[in-house]
Amino acid sequence: MNPVTIKKVVIALISLSGLGCYAQNQTNNFSIKKSKPVNLVNVFLGSSGDHGQMSPAASYPFSMLSIGPQTYPKTHTGYEFLAKKFIGFTHNRFEGVGCQGSGGNILIKPFLGDDPEKSILIKTSEKAGPGFYEVGFENKIKASFAVLGNAGKHVYQFPKGKKGFYLDLGYAFNGAFVSEEHQMNKNAIGGRVDSKTTCGAGKYRIYFYLELAGNAEWTKQQDHTLISTLANDATSAEINIAFSSVSVEAAKASLNKSTYEKLKAQSSIDWNTNLSKIAVEGNLEDAKLFYSLLYRTMQSPYVISEPNGNYRNTKGEIHQSKDLRYNGWAIWDNYRTQLPLLSIIAQDRYSGMVNSIADLYNSGKKDYATQNEPSNTVRSEHAIVVLLDAYRKGYPVDFSKIADSLVKEVDGLDYKSPDKALESSYDNWALSEIFGILKIKEKADYYRNKALDYKKYWNKDFKDLKRRDVDQMQARGLYQGTIWQYRWFVPYDFKGLVELDGGEKAYLANLDEFFERDLYNHANEPDLQVPLMYNITKEGYKSQYWMHQLAADTVIQNYFNDNSRGIGSYIGKIYKNQPQAYLRTMDDDAGAMSAWYIFTASGFSPACVGWPIYYLNVPLFPSLTYQLPKGKVFTIEVENFSPKNKYIKDVFLNGKAYIKNYITQEDINKGGVLKIVSSAVPVKSSATENWISSITP
Repeated sequence: MNPVTIKKVVIALISLSGLGCYAQNQTNNFSIKKSKPVNLVNVFLGSSGDHGQMSPAASYPFSMLSIGPQTYPKTHTGYEFLAKKFIGFTHNRFEGVGCQGSGGNILIKPFLGDDPEKSILIKTSEKAGPGFYEVGFENKIKASFAVLGNAGKHVYQFPKGKKGFYLDLGYAFNGAFVSEEHQMNKNAIGGRVDSKTTCGAGKYRIYFYLELAGNAEWTKQQDHTLISTLANDATSAEINIAFSSVSVEAAKASLNKSTYEKLKAQSSIDWNTNLSKIAVEGNLEDAKLFYSLLYRTMQSPYVISEPNGNYRNTKGEIHQSKDLRYNGWAIWDNYRTQLPLLSIIAQDRYSGMVNSIADLYNSGKKDYATQNEPSNTVRSEHAIVVLLDAYRKGYPVDFSKIADSLVKEVDGLDYKSPDKALESSYDNWALSEIFGILKIKEKADYYRNKALDYKKYWNKDFKDLKRRDVDQMQARGLYQGTIWQYRWFVPYDFKGLVELDGGEKAYLANLDEFFERDLYNHANEPDLQVPLMYNITKEGYKSQYWMHQLAADTVIQNYFNDNSRGIGSYIGKIYKNQPQAYLRTMDDDAGAMSAWYIFTASGFSPACVGWPIYYLNVPLFPSLTYQLPKGKVFTIEVENFSPKNKYIKDVFLNGKAYIKNYITQEDINKGGVLKIVSSAVPVKSSATENWISSITP
């Protein structure tokens, strides 16, 4: 047998074994009518090794404060599931991002005896869920944490004897600490901490206020470290803490002195409300994976405004806004999936997010970070595409106020490498569309022509697939990925891409080869849209196959996120509900990869960010319901549901035959029922109306 045939046999055998497990679990189903999604979330998913870069820290939806364990050894978020030794607990981390992670400010370590360094914390038990984290140690110390909004609480249980807390205000992941200032007042400390952002590109400042309950006082040890000694007969202690991007006074006002149980319970209620925005009906184990990943899509960006509307922009200036303001961006990673998902399930927040992104242009936006960020952040390339996308989904964006800044950004884009040429062309297309919205035809035409220049770059580097380096990572100066993986990145002009590739027949042949040779890389984002790209042809059933395969079945992956091609293939599932989830080296990237799964499991995925269009596939559940504003709901139902039925036979929208291979944001927001009739046999001669992006005026 040839290698392709062997591969198909291996996948078929593994898939059959998986189907047996599925059949056994059919009697154990989940329904939101009987159970709470919050109780299904596994916060330890992706918290071991280089398999997601996530942590089990106590967190709250879109809060800059998250209290989590700092282990030795650690992963990107300061925690390794398999590690037994704890260094202490820190108060922020950017979940799922690369560059060795960032955050880890304000380390607190409980200790026994006189010397914190000699008091070793060895884990014996731990428990965590949305909003809380609890751990027990060999020395009989127990620690519990809960977060509600930008406020949190530590609760400790101690044995009798000498004990206390060690506090390091100069701690941060990967040596990112820059400076701090603080004031002590007996049992309370208030101040600010400056640290380098993700990848060390800029700096952020957080204001904090923490208070140790009782009569214990803090005493200075060294420049940035303090100690508090507790009474020998004390068996418990509490610390309240809050963060702000505005001031110490604002942080102090946010302290929540309610009991641990009340904070934990309210955080759980609020998490459940957010998770219930999508109600799935189906297999319990699948529902656990779904809600564990949905949880990860709601941790950033971070709320940076106070109840009175005050917030700091990226110049460090205090401004005021009627809506919530956000910071903490990973747009280059999650503009494809997480932000579009939030545009549906967090519509009450999304306007504030969009206004916050637009405000970056008023305060000196950079691709990575400024020197005055109000929170930890990553990067913001393609923010212009997100703003265009939001506008077309009905969110107000005043482009006229930021047009000059958009022009400045796009005119300064880089075309030095093949990947950057295609990425930059995407932003030129978005700017052209924005000037079209503003009815400034001359500029719309100018930037449309600049976007069309992608064709010369594509012909130069991506057309010829016979060159020896086309499957090599970082060939020809690519930042990430291969020529094969990047050649498909023309989401705004699929029509033109097919023409460049020699017509539909040649395009399909190349797309088939791409997947047959396992050249696709789900460990990173550059080719994330490619499984959807059969939808612009008559062979859309192949997109339906690959979306299902990548989300829920066995795949073969050769490429990784460390810019390597593995010596041996990875064969198995990508999405797994376990600490060693995801592929090796695969980051969740602030919910980007989790949101990809949520879309695929729901049966629709963004076709091209910038257009409010979603391609259809067969969902992974018999039924999903999206809760929308004004009491509306959008339900996706699957007829003939089965793991074997990966293909769409028919579609009905509100009881009427639906012949399109896509739906729009407007369709979703209207509410109703989308019924997808599934089949184990592909419809190889599709008569659907296909959406194909085109750059023509």
